[in-house]
Amino acid sequence: MTRTKRQKNPVRRKNIRKVVRSILEAAILLLLLFLLIRVFVTFEVYVPYEEQSGVEMADEDEDTGFIALSYFGVDRNETPTLISTDRLREHIDALAKSGYVTISQQDILDYYLEDKPLPKKSLFLMFEDGRRDTAIFAQGVTEDYNYLSTIMTYADKFESGDSKFLMPDELLDLEEESFCELGTNGYRLEYINVYDRYEHFLGRLDTLKYADVQPYLGRDYNHYLMDYIRDEYRIPRESYEQMKKRIDFDYDEMERIYTEELGSLPRMYVLMHSNTGQYGENDRVSAVNQARIFDMFEMNFNREGFSLNNREASLYDLTRLQPQAYWHTNHLLMRLWDDTKQDMAWVDGDRQRKDFWEEVNGKAEFQDESIYLTCEPEKVGTLRLKESGDYRDVLVSARLTGNMLGLQRIYLRADEDLRRYLCVGVENNELVVTQNGRELFRENLDRITQAEEVSVEEDEKAALMAEKYLEVQYAATVEGSKKAAKEYADLENTEAATVEEGAEEYEPLISLNDRGDRTLQIELRDDLLSVTVDGEYSAVKELEVEVTEPGYVYLQSGWGGDAYSQRNLADDVYDGVFEQVEIRTDTGLADPEEEAVLYDNKLHGWELAAFRVRTLWHNVLNWFISTF
Repeated sequence: MTRTKRQKNPVRRKNIRKVVRSILEAAILLLLLFLLIRVFVTFEVYVPYEEQSGVEMADEDEDTGFIALSYFGVDRNETPTLISTDRLREHIDALAKSGYVTISQQDILDYYLEDKPLPKKSLFLMFEDGRRDTAIFAQGVTEDYNYLSTIMTYADKFESGDSKFLMPDELLDLEEESFCELGTNGYRLEYINVYDRYEHFLGRLDTLKYADVQPYLGRDYNHYLMDYIRDEYRIPRESYEQMKKRIDFDYDEMERIYTEELGSLPRMYVLMHSNTGQYGENDRVSAVNQARIFDMFEMNFNREGFSLNNREASLYDLTRLQPQAYWHTNHLLMRLWDDTKQDMAWVDGDRQRKDFWEEVNGKAEFQDESIYLTCEPEKVGTLRLKESGDYRDVLVSARLTGNMLGLQRIYLRADEDLRRYLCVGVENNELVVTQNGRELFRENLDRITQAEEVSVEEDEKAALMAEKYLEVQYAATVEGSKKAAKEYADLENTEAATVEEGAEEYEPLISLNDRGDRTLQIELRDDLLSVTVDGEYSAVKELEVEVTEPGYVYLQSGWGGDAYSQRNLADDVYDGVFEQVEIRTDTGLADPEEEAVLYDNKLHGWELAAFRVRTLWHNVLNWFISTF
């Protein structure tokens, strides 16, 4: 007698899936509710440094001042401008372990006006722009470390009701909970006298318009309060009285809105964006700003790029450091060390993995499959693989994900002094091979990987179309929008010469925060070197080399030189990122996977399984947060 197979019940399976999905959704929603409750309801109270034990005060004969850090904003995941919650926690944890305690706005005033001493390691922490996601994702971190912060806002956001930004009642709640003070970035964030990189005049842009054309801009623009409004020939379109009236309007509106909505004007201001040695790009504009700032506020952060403030500074010319979203923790600590020369609690990460390497210079952090190698300012960071002094014929693979502007190098057959070596590296988006200081090969990585070549004419056409589309969207009248739409269509139908047709190739300038991601496979056997990029592009094929003696393996990171940046940032510290580094013997076996493994920084077994589970959970959370 034969037994029939039990038929699967599709309805039952569907119901099971529904139950599982409902449970998962409920768990996510409860987590989100917890995060929101944590932001706006707390049972903790900020403890000032005076009431903490073990805080080291500065000696009477020394002026250690205070450092100021200002983050653009915080999100669950990193964006080009917003730091991730995890990265912020790493930063704050390292600052706390380095001995930094937070100070208040009143502490700064007392320091300058009453000669009050401060802790030897004092931190004034700020979050700019008043974003709601910053409050959601940062507040729990600062509370965990008993860190006080000041959150800045723009007054015009209160009246627009933009849901991305904190509203007055929320700000008052945050202030009442004691971990947050209030400051202001001003009335508005707007750009004037804007030109694209082809000298096309765009005039005046709000943040939405600016974001639409930002890929085609250089650094030729100004902030709203920094200059006269000018025409396309850079001639002022307003008289002194008109300029003063325009600027006064912003200060008057700022004072009115804050007074009506919050009860008073914050006493701390961050002028956007000076950094000029005065209070504007133009002397007369600066004088107008200065008069209003001195009259309305008790302190002003006027500069960016340097963290340390001491008694030689002015209350109205304070400076701050703006950590970037891509900075690994040692990057932040390196910048602070350079400014203050104080001891820092450098981050090692996974000590077991780090023990395979010797830190020659710079600082290295090991996390999962990644090695973050941070250099000192304008120098290099160098790691030497222990017990690799007899490595000769090797297969090396590594994924390099540090920013494009910078140096990420792999040295092979090197001596202890790095006088004899072969070096394969990615330098400012170029693949470079050197031997004992002599360059053997250099080529742009986009050309190696056959990225689409864009001509200057094609790029300029794209810029003009983006700018014309703004006119279509924001024209004041229907007729104006129709006219702009016709001009847009005419542009679209205009032919632009391609590189293949002999036109000049467009080579974009590299910005500080342009991310890189290249995988190198290096084959070194006897006197022949080959390099493959991203698993399929043969860049160097059996290049003859002179260095044939065995030697050490080194990793190196370095500053890439002055960079173009939309925000005019100055940063001479660099994080090289080396992921999934693997070194095998190269004996000529047909299958490289059969070669003996000499070193491997990849995850395996339970470590890899746990990493994948964490990554999956992280992605599921992100999906629910973005969906709901």
